Amino acid sequence: MRRQLIKRYFITGLLIWVPLAITAWVLSLIVGVADQSLRLLPEAARPQNLLGFNIPGAGIVVTLVVVLATGLLAANIIGQRLVGWWEKLLARIPVVNSIYNGVKQVSDTLLSPSGVAFRQPLLVQYPRQGAWTIAFLTGEPGAEIARRLDGEHVSVYVPTTPNPTSGFFLMFRKDEVIALDMDVDEALKYIISMGVVAPPAHTPKPS
Repeated sequence: MRRQLIKRYFITGLLIWVPLAITAWVLSLIVGVADQSLRLLPEAARPQNLLGFNIPGAGIVVTLVVVLATGLLAANIIGQRLVGWWEKLLARIPVVNSIYNGVKQVSDTLLSPSGVAFRQPLLVQYPRQGAWTIAFLTGEPGAEIARRLDGEHVSVYVPTTPNPTSGFFLMFRKDEVIALDMDVDEALKYIISMGVVAPPAHTPKPS
Protein backbone atom coordinates (compact mmCIF):
# COMPACT_ATOMS: atom_id res chain seq x y z
CA MET A 1 0.00 0.00 0.00
CA ARG A 2 2.79 2.39 0.93
CA ARG A 3 4.67 1.53 -2.26
CA GLN A 4 1.58 2.33 -4.35
CA LEU A 5 1.21 5.69 -2.62
CA ILE A 6 4.87 6.53 -3.26
CA LYS A 7 4.47 5.56 -6.91
CA ARG A 8 1.31 7.65 -7.19
CA TYR A 9 2.99 10.71 -5.64
CA PHE A 10 6.03 10.26 -7.87
CA ILE A 11 3.92 10.12 -11.05
CA THR A 12 1.90 13.13 -9.89
CA GLY A 13 5.14 15.04 -9.39
CA LEU A 14 6.35 14.04 -12.84
CA LEU A 15 3.13 15.24 -14.43
CA ILE A 16 3.77 18.65 -12.89
CA TRP A 17 7.50 19.00 -13.47
CA VAL A 18 7.94 17.41 -16.92
CA PRO A 19 5.72 19.94 -18.77
CA LEU A 20 7.33 22.80 -16.84
CA ALA A 21 10.85 21.57 -17.61
CA ILE A 22 10.12 21.06 -21.30
CA THR A 23 8.42 24.46 -21.54
CA ALA A 24 11.40 26.16 -19.87
CA TRP A 25 13.81 24.31 -22.18
CA VAL A 26 11.92 25.34 -25.33
CA LEU A 27 11.67 28.94 -24.15
CA SER A 28 15.40 29.03 -23.38
CA LEU A 29 16.14 27.81 -26.92
CA ILE A 30 13.86 30.46 -28.43
CA VAL A 31 15.39 33.21 -26.29
CA GLY A 32 18.91 32.02 -27.14
CA VAL A 33 18.21 32.08 -30.87
CA ALA A 34 16.42 35.45 -30.69
CA ASP A 35 19.29 37.00 -28.74
CA GLN A 36 21.54 36.38 -31.75
CA SER A 37 19.71 39.26 -33.43
CA LEU A 38 21.45 41.63 -30.99
CA ARG A 39 24.48 41.29 -33.25
CA LEU A 40 22.59 43.46 -35.74
CA LEU A 41 22.95 46.40 -33.34
CA PRO A 42 26.10 48.48 -33.12
CA GLU A 43 28.44 47.38 -30.35
CA ALA A 44 27.73 50.50 -28.29
CA ALA A 45 23.94 50.07 -28.54
CA ARG A 46 23.82 46.54 -27.15
CA PRO A 47 22.18 46.16 -23.70
CA GLN A 48 25.30 44.62 -22.19
CA ASN A 49 27.35 47.72 -23.05
CA LEU A 50 24.60 50.23 -22.23
CA LEU A 51 23.52 48.77 -18.89
CA GLY A 52 26.58 46.81 -17.93
CA PHE A 53 24.76 43.47 -17.85
CA ASN A 54 23.00 41.18 -20.28
CA ILE A 55 19.19 41.03 -20.48
CA PRO A 56 17.96 37.57 -21.56
CA GLY A 57 15.25 37.90 -24.18
CA ALA A 58 16.20 41.39 -25.32
CA GLY A 59 16.84 39.93 -28.75
CA ILE A 60 13.13 39.07 -29.04
CA VAL A 61 12.30 42.78 -29.15
CA VAL A 62 14.94 43.38 -31.80
CA THR A 63 13.69 40.38 -33.80
CA LEU A 64 10.08 41.64 -33.70
CA VAL A 65 11.15 45.12 -34.78
CA VAL A 66 13.24 43.72 -37.66
CA VAL A 67 10.42 41.44 -38.85
CA LEU A 68 7.81 44.23 -38.66
CA ALA A 69 10.13 46.69 -40.40
CA THR A 70 10.82 44.14 -43.14
CA GLY A 71 7.10 43.53 -43.64
CA LEU A 72 6.42 47.27 -43.75
CA LEU A 73 9.18 47.80 -46.29
CA ALA A 74 8.10 44.87 -48.48
CA ALA A 75 4.49 46.07 -48.51
CA ASN A 76 5.21 49.13 -50.64
CA ILE A 77 6.31 49.39 -54.25
CA ILE A 78 9.94 50.19 -53.51
CA GLY A 79 10.20 47.29 -51.08
CA GLN A 80 8.65 44.90 -53.59
CA ARG A 81 11.23 45.93 -56.17
CA LEU A 82 14.03 45.36 -53.66
CA VAL A 83 12.65 41.90 -52.80
CA GLY A 84 12.36 41.08 -56.49
CA TRP A 85 15.94 42.21 -57.10
CA TRP A 86 17.14 40.16 -54.11
CA GLU A 87 15.37 37.02 -55.34
CA LYS A 88 16.82 37.44 -58.83
CA LEU A 89 20.27 37.71 -57.26
CA LEU A 90 19.73 34.49 -55.26
CA ALA A 91 18.41 32.75 -58.39
CA ARG A 92 21.87 33.07 -59.95
CA ILE A 93 23.52 31.07 -57.15
CA PRO A 94 22.95 27.35 -57.94
CA VAL A 95 22.81 25.72 -54.49
CA VAL A 96 21.36 28.74 -52.67
CA ASN A 97 18.66 29.06 -55.33
CA SER A 98 17.40 25.50 -54.76
CA ILE A 99 17.33 25.84 -50.97
CA TYR A 100 15.77 29.31 -50.97
CA ASN A 101 13.04 28.48 -53.49
CA GLY A 102 12.10 25.28 -51.63
CA VAL A 103 11.89 27.00 -48.26
CA LYS A 104 10.04 29.99 -49.73
CA GLN A 105 7.41 27.81 -51.39
CA VAL A 106 6.76 25.97 -48.13
CA SER A 107 6.65 29.14 -46.03
CA ASP A 108 4.37 30.89 -48.54
CA THR A 109 2.01 27.92 -48.43
CA LEU A 110 1.96 27.60 -44.65
CA LEU A 111 1.98 31.29 -43.68
CA SER A 112 -0.07 32.84 -46.46
CA PRO A 113 -3.35 34.31 -45.10
CA SER A 114 -5.18 33.03 -48.18
CA GLY A 115 -3.76 29.51 -47.93
CA VAL A 116 -5.57 26.47 -46.56
CA ALA A 117 -2.55 24.40 -45.55
CA PHE A 118 -2.83 22.95 -42.06
CA ARG A 119 -6.05 24.85 -41.42
CA GLN A 120 -8.41 21.88 -41.63
CA PRO A 121 -7.98 18.72 -39.55
CA LEU A 122 -9.25 15.60 -41.27
CA LEU A 123 -10.13 12.05 -40.31
CA VAL A 124 -8.63 9.51 -42.71
CA GLN A 125 -8.16 5.75 -42.86
CA TYR A 126 -4.44 5.04 -42.55
CA PRO A 127 -2.34 2.86 -42.74
CA ARG A 128 -5.15 0.48 -43.72
CA GLN A 129 -8.91 0.40 -44.15
CA GLY A 130 -10.63 0.45 -40.77
CA ALA A 131 -7.72 2.17 -38.96
CA TRP A 132 -8.41 5.88 -38.49
CA THR A 133 -6.05 8.73 -37.75
CA ILE A 134 -5.96 12.53 -37.83
CA ALA A 135 -4.43 14.32 -40.82
CA PHE A 136 -4.26 17.90 -42.08
CA LEU A 137 -5.36 19.26 -45.42
CA THR A 138 -2.41 20.73 -47.33
CA GLY A 139 -3.98 21.43 -50.72
CA GLU A 140 -4.71 19.64 -53.96
CA PRO A 141 -2.48 17.50 -56.22
CA GLY A 142 -0.67 19.32 -59.01
CA ALA A 143 -2.07 19.35 -62.51
CA GLU A 144 0.15 16.55 -63.82
CA ILE A 145 -0.65 14.29 -60.87
CA ALA A 146 -4.36 15.14 -60.80
CA ARG A 147 -4.58 14.26 -64.50
CA ARG A 148 -3.43 10.73 -63.75
CA LEU A 149 -5.71 10.16 -60.77
CA ASP A 150 -9.25 8.87 -60.99
CA GLY A 151 -11.64 11.36 -59.42
CA GLU A 152 -11.08 14.44 -57.29
CA HIS A 153 -8.29 14.13 -54.73
CA VAL A 154 -6.84 16.18 -51.90
CA SER A 155 -3.31 16.32 -50.50
CA VAL A 156 -2.97 15.61 -46.80
CA TYR A 157 -0.22 15.40 -44.21
CA VAL A 158 -0.43 12.54 -41.70
CA PRO A 159 1.74 13.39 -38.65
CA THR A 160 3.38 10.81 -36.44
CA THR A 161 2.92 10.53 -32.67
CA PRO A 162 4.22 12.05 -30.43
CA ASN A 163 6.39 14.09 -32.83
CA PRO A 164 4.07 15.75 -35.38
CA THR A 165 6.98 17.37 -37.25
CA SER A 166 7.57 14.04 -39.01
CA GLY A 167 4.92 12.23 -40.96
CA PHE A 168 3.68 11.18 -44.38
CA PHE A 169 2.41 13.07 -47.41
CA LEU A 170 -0.52 11.24 -49.00
CA MET A 171 -3.26 11.87 -51.55
CA PHE A 172 -6.80 10.71 -50.83
CA ARG A 173 -9.98 10.78 -52.81
CA LYS A 174 -12.02 13.74 -51.59
CA ASP A 175 -14.90 11.50 -50.59
CA GLU A 176 -12.53 9.37 -48.44
CA VAL A 177 -11.66 12.13 -45.97
CA ILE A 178 -13.88 13.52 -43.20
CA ALA A 179 -13.50 17.16 -42.18
CA LEU A 180 -13.37 17.55 -38.39
CA ASP A 181 -15.03 20.34 -36.43
CA MET A 182 -11.97 21.16 -34.31
CA ASP A 183 -9.13 23.64 -34.26
CA VAL A 184 -5.66 22.75 -35.51
CA ASP A 185 -4.27 23.33 -31.99
CA GLU A 186 -6.77 20.85 -30.54
CA ALA A 187 -5.89 18.26 -33.17
CA LEU A 188 -2.15 18.70 -32.52
CA LYS A 189 -2.65 18.29 -28.76
CA TYR A 190 -4.61 15.11 -29.42
CA ILE A 191 -1.79 13.76 -31.61
CA ILE A 192 1.08 14.76 -29.31
CA SER A 193 -0.66 13.31 -26.23
CA MET A 194 -1.23 10.03 -28.12
CA GLY A 195 -4.98 10.38 -27.65
CA VAL A 196 -4.87 11.18 -23.93
CA VAL A 197 -5.89 14.85 -24.27
CA ALA A 198 -9.15 14.56 -26.20
CA PRO A 199 -10.51 17.72 -27.85
CA PRO A 200 -13.68 19.17 -26.32
CA ALA A 201 -17.00 18.54 -28.00
CA HIS A 202 -18.17 21.37 -30.25
CA THR A 203 -21.79 22.36 -30.55
CA PRO A 204 -22.89 21.83 -34.16
CA LYS A 205 -23.43 25.10 -35.98
CA PRO A 206 -27.07 25.75 -36.96
CA SER A 207 -27.65 25.23 -40.64
